[in-house]
Amino acid sequence: MVARQLDEQISGRFPVGQRLRVLDVGMGRGTQALRLARAGHQVTGLEQDPRMVAAAQESLAGEPEGIRKRMRIIEGDGRDTGVHFLPGAFDVVLCHGVLMYVEEPDPLLAGLARMLAHGGLLSLLVRNGDALALRPGLSGAWADALTAFDTTAYRNRLGLDVRADRLKDLTSTLAGIGAPLHAWYGVGVFTDSAADDAEVPGDARTLLAVEERAGRTDPYRGVAALLHLCGVRG
Repeated sequence: MVARQLDEQISGRFPVGQRLRVLDVGMGRGTQALRLARAGHQVTGLEQDPRMVAAAQESLAGEPEGIRKRMRIIEGDGRDTGVHFLPGAFDVVLCHGVLMYVEEPDPLLAGLARMLAHGGLLSLLVRNGDALALRPGLSGAWADALTAFDTTAYRNRLGLDVRADRLKDLTSTLAGIGAPLHAWYGVGVFTDSAADDAEVPGDARTLLAVEERAGRTDPYRGVAALLHLCGVRG
């Protein structure tokens, strides 16, 4: 779903066929980074977890030579982008599933914005702080749901204490760092409450179509589990 949304923003902002310079901060196993490298872009993945770096390198090793040449992997912290790269060095910067682990995200976001060339795209995937009560409420955990209305802290499915972001706050932050919000989507409107071991339904194509429609439609996108925000460097 995020890939579809990202491709929509890229195709609407850059000429067809342009090879973009992409930075994926907190790339994890490199799923998005590899996908964009396969599409012909020059991709740099930055990841601080050595296990994730090793997994991404293993995946990259199995790719054709042309793709391997278009992608590089750096072990490092996303808050240190200024150490590794020059300002304005990238057309697209991804930061997906990272902010929830960062106690003070503003310096990280400011650093990411500095990496963008003029007109560049900043793609963020965050936990929706305005919908934290939805999951416990739907499961009948009423005390947890009541608490969730007044906080952006939560415990994820891995048992880690992490944080969420509110759309209003991130909109203000993006404006302040010179990459104002251009578009936003919801991700996981209906499927977030599914059990981790739930089977993929036979009509998965229709499920994706429903999620895609909900992720761009009010009021549904406002209660999605995740928010995908796209800012543009002015």
